[in-house]
Amino acid sequence: MSRNSQEHREIDNSASPDSGVGQIEELKRLKSEGRYQAESRGGLNSLQKLVAAGMLAALTTVATLLVQIPTPSRGFLNMGDVVVLVSAWVLGPVYGAAAAGIGSMLADLIAGYTMFAPGTLIIKGLVALIAAALFAALKFKGNGGRILARLISGTVGELFMVFGYFIYEAVILGMGPGALAGVPGNLGQGAFGLIAGFVVITLLERHPYIRSRLPA
Repeated sequence: MSRNSQEHREIDNSASPDSGVGQIEELKRLKSEGRYQAESRGGLNSLQKLVAAGMLAALTTVATLLVQIPTPSRGFLNMGDVVVLVSAWVLGPVYGAAAAGIGSMLADLIAGYTMFAPGTLIIKGLVALIAAALFAALKFKGNGGRILARLISGTVGELFMVFGYFIYEAVILGMGPGALAGVPGNLGQGAFGLIAGFVVITLLERHPYIRSRLPA
């Protein structure tokens, strides 16, 4: 048996789902041998962020179109904000904003809400930018601190989403006070996006490899 084959067998055995401890020990061994570069440098590199941004933009589009519940303002509730916040927390303000804004805008275009597309590009991009920047700025220590930082940053980002769409509908689309009809639906969407996004990022970072790639 070749050395490579033996190594692959060792990796498969230690990475079996029987024990999370085996995965952690295997990652430590690979790192010590120079065959696994854990992100001690912090986060993803530029190329990895670019690729991840493209994937998350596509996922944002799909998640937005997956559930469509019409609202009085001619918009719809969707799951896109879940991916918007995850993109922010994983990729940071620049790449996260690009993934969130572009993915959400494409969903509006595909669904036929072309009048909302320009506003969505800017608003959802800014939601991700705000959530990512605020999360990085808070820098609370420990796991409890990360939880609090995500809840605060996500809440502020989603409140901006509600405010942003109200201004866009009232001023740009000329709906005036009628734009208030969309506020309750957007608040519901924001609350769902925050809760579900927090659950998703918490589950993702339970894996040691993914956790090593997340911003500190």
